[in-house]
Amino acid sequence: MANNPVSNLFRVPELKEKILFTLFILLIYRIGSHITVPGLDVGALQEQFGALQNTFFGIYDMFVGGGLSRATILALGIMPYISASIMFQLLAAVFPTVEKLQKEGEEGRKKLTQWTRYTTVILCIAQAYGYSAFLSSIPGAVRDPGIGFTFTTVTVLTVGGVFVMWLGEQITEHGIGNGMSLLIFFSIIQTFPAAVARTWEAFVLGEIGAFSLVALLAVVVGVTAAVVAMTMAARKIPVQIPRKVVGRGRIQEGQKSFIPLRVNSAGVMPIIFAQSFIVVPGTASAFIDLPILNTLNEFFAPQTWAYYITYGLLIVFFTYFYTAIIFNPIDLAENLKKQGGFIPGVKPGARTAEYIDRVLTRVTLPGSIYLALVALIPFWIFDIFNIQTFFFGGTSLLIVVGVGLDTVQQAQQLLLLRHYDGFMKKGRVKMRGRQRYM
Repeated sequence: MANNPVSNLFRVPELKEKILFTLFILLIYRIGSHITVPGLDVGALQEQFGALQNTFFGIYDMFVGGGLSRATILALGIMPYISASIMFQLLAAVFPTVEKLQKEGEEGRKKLTQWTRYTTVILCIAQAYGYSAFLSSIPGAVRDPGIGFTFTTVTVLTVGGVFVMWLGEQITEHGIGNGMSLLIFFSIIQTFPAAVARTWEAFVLGEIGAFSLVALLAVVVGVTAAVVAMTMAARKIPVQIPRKVVGRGRIQEGQKSFIPLRVNSAGVMPIIFAQSFIVVPGTASAFIDLPILNTLNEFFAPQTWAYYITYGLLIVFFTYFYTAIIFNPIDLAENLKKQGGFIPGVKPGARTAEYIDRVLTRVTLPGSIYLALVALIPFWIFDIFNIQTFFFGGTSLLIVVGVGLDTVQQAQQLLLLRHYDGFMKKGRVKMRGRQRYM
């Protein structure tokens, strides 16, 4: 194999086909992200959207690559499917039926996937109707408001949302990486060139000094490196599997392994949940004129310490909350006990579950603080350097790094598998050659 990893990606036919197929699907998604819903004045819409950047609309718009502010046919993006998936993850902790399906293997997963698809369609219809009502409320945005526009918009956006879900599934099945995550990844990075151009323009105009720009780039590189390190960091709990007799008296030797507890098990979800809560006053005050909502909006406005402290505490809370939802120490201890494995110095069963839960709680604390800092550092940088056009953001950075690392790891696994298959094939050829001359 060549030493250049990039060239190796296209030397393996199977991997080359997966990469090209993924790029083709992303190209389709990119084209659809520039087709506007019929009957709209996009200029009037974007003028109104400028005042909604710190609301829920602004957060959603980031995940769909600006499709919401441009009212494209794929404006809903992959978020309805993601919301449906998270919904069933949360329901599994409440309803035993959903939890049972998660443990039934392939058949259970197929049924849950089908339920998730149906729920996605329902969410698409509901979100499309709410978005059409929002568009109709903007003066001059809709050329001919009425039931015809609402029906057309709901139909187009719903079909677009289902189509994006199908694109994501095609990438997962035939491409490389997780399709749903890659669509969000692509939606975020496609806004980077324009943001970099705006930052450079601000530098040329003298709005950003040379020292500020260099310091800003240094901080971005440092934080990115920290995100990579913390994304890969894990606490390894040693596990001992004793030797046992299998088959006709054959003894399988004991093995030493470990359980990796990631420092950041919850990923980017705590930041998304915290953002959804912190923007509630601003979103409500944008549509409802009440004194109490206006007061709350001013109190929790960005660039205030009330906003920073509340936002950080919400991230810490949701980190523990979401980790508890997706990670069950009791199930892990039971599975370990069924395999005959144990943690050295800890009794199997309930004591093992308590030990894992205690370690997970301690590991999650630095992970939650790290998430809070990643989310807040961009705000502090913008305040210090008085920059409003840079693309650097905690949520987008976590998603880009996490999805990028996962995709690279999958590509490396395919390369290693191909290399291993080639090695085994050569070994079999040599064995046949030896047998021929024996």
